[in-house]
Parts: sequence; C-alpha cells; structure tokens
Amino acid sequence: MAKPFVGWGGVSPRLGVVTPADLSRCVVRAVRHAVADGELAVGAVAPGRVVVERTRPGGVGDYATPVAFQIARAAGCPTRDVAGVLARRLGAEPGIESVEVTGAGFLNFVLPAPSAPAVITEVIVRDIAIRDVRGGAAHVLPADESGLGLRERVVRRSVLRLVAAEGGTERDLPDTLAAAPVARRDGDVVARYGADAACWAMLAVPARETPSFCATLLHQGEASEFFRVRYAHARSRALVRNAAQLGFHPEAGEVDDAPALLRLLADHPLVLEAAAHHRAPERLVRNLVELADALLDFQHRVLPQGDEKPSAAHRARLALADAAGTVLAGGLALLGMDAPERL
Repeated sequence: MAKPFVGWGGVSPRLGVVTPADLSRCVVRAVRHAVADGELAVGAVAPGRVVVERTRPGGVGDYATPVAFQIARAAGCPTRDVAGVLARRLGAEPGIESVEVTGAGFLNFVLPAPSAPAVITEVIVRDIAIRDVRGGAAHVLPADESGLGLRERVVRRSVLRLVAAEGGTERDLPDTLAAAPVARRDGDVVARYGADAACWAMLAVPARETPSFCATLLHQGEASEFFRVRYAHARSRALVRNAAQLGFHPEAGEVDDAPALLRLLADHPLVLEAAAHHRAPERLVRNLVELADALLDFQHRVLPQGDEKPSAAHRARLALADAAGTVLAGGLALLGMDAPERL
C-alpha cells in the first residue's frame, strides 16, 4: 500500500510574506499550536502535509483546503468547530489577508498579490529540486519486458518524477497505476507523432480516459497546445539572448503589468503538489498551457522598443520571463519531454 509523502513549501525571501507554497506549512503549524494550547481535542493530529489548491471559479477567496474534515474525523469533533479554530489562528498570520470558513468546514484564504522577486526566488528553489529528477527522457518503445503497456509506463514514469520532486520515492507509488491504453485504431503513436508529442497526448487527459491523437500534435502553430508550450520556452530563452545583445540581463524586481503570469508562477508549486498527490500529470499539463499562453502574451513588453533604452523595468520583466521559461522547462522534464532552446 502506498504511503503518503511529505511535500515541501517555499520559503519567502521577504519577512511576513506568505506565498501559496507556504500555505500548507502555515496550516500544519496552526494545527500543532492549537492542539498544544488545548483549542483542539487531544485526538487531533497535525497531518504531515496539507493539500491547498486554487479556489474553483465561483468559490470564495484565492485558495482553499479541506484539512478541517481530516482533523475532525480523527478528533471526533464538529468540522466547522475545527475550521473556526484554524481560521482564527491563520487569520492572524502575517502575510495572509483573510481566512473564511465556508460550507461544512472548508478553509478559504485570500493572499496579497504575488511579488515578482518572491515568485522568482521560489522558481529557483523549486528548479533545484526538479533538476534531480529530470533523468529518463520519454523516448519509449511500444512495449518492454515488464509487460506494462505504453500508456501505463508513460503515466507511471511521469507520476514518479512528480512524486520525487515533492520528496517522495517509488515506494510511495502503488504497485499498479491503472491507465486506459492507447486505442488500437491509433496504431504506433510514437512512430507517427514522435515520442514527445505522443507522450503529451497520453498525459493530457486523466489516466482513466483514453488519450486522443490527431494531426494537431504535429502542427507548428498556435492550434497545438504542445507546440505553444515548447515555443513559449524557446521564446523565453530568445528574450534573454536578445537582451544580452542589447547589453542588459535579467534582474529581479517588481513587475506591475503581468498579473496573470505572476499568479500562474505563484501557483505552480501548488500544482506540482496536487499533481503528485492525486497522481495526475494532466494537472501539470493544463498549468503549462496556461503559463505558456500568459508568457506569449507578455513577451512583447519585455524588450525595449524603438529608441527606448533598457531600464530597471525591462530587467525585471526579463527576469520574470526567464523564470517562466525555467518553469516550463522543468514542467516538460517532469512529463518526460525535451524543452528546445530554439524552435
């Protein structure tokens, strides 16, 4: 039986700033202190990790967690009472704007707008962990001696990379990881589409669903999500090269004209945690597509235009674009795919 693994949150570079990646650690600490101070029943146990995810459309706040349900079951007390205790403690946490209890006991958080320097620091720290698990490219054959089908092997390898990036090992995976196979009508998808594009299609939908393959996978244009993600990475690297030719380099600073890109980068650690926890690489796929689209929209504001001289704002925007490229490369590696420097 697979045991839960313990993820790790980022450490904010500025005192009193809570990043989305910090929320899990903050909630765990609040539970421990509430038990120690007698506010929660003795039977309440702080979990090793807490799943915090972006609130769904129409929900309350920016982020939410159902942790109170888990604690209430173990302690034998009402869920909303547990949630109320945690909300009062977390509402006083520096860097959390507000906490609200909704429904039967969901905790909902509002955080300040993400800071570009904080997000970039988190990207660098996270990338160090991802580099350790980037081995094992996805160039796979249709079958191997283990008897596992192509789709199951692709999904399992990606899940293993995600779990390893969160501090887990292969022992944290179940013996079997069920995945719907590639349909017979699709034939040899690796030969037809190439290893990377075939793997993208296999990971883009939940493992229980049959993957879909079409000519768009080979399309070198905006109609292909696979192309857009790799192209956005290549554009980030081109921006750094072009900036060097103009005599300036990335330098972290505040950026006020890229809210969508900042939010997606700030949320990326939570996406990785959730993808590993739920054994769901498709969550990472969706995040990379959104991030790529935000970067491609932002890229035109990075370099000076016409006679404009490079400024601190340009250096800060370049640092943000560079960070986005790093996240795209790391995400593709976790999926088992290459991130070309040029396309």
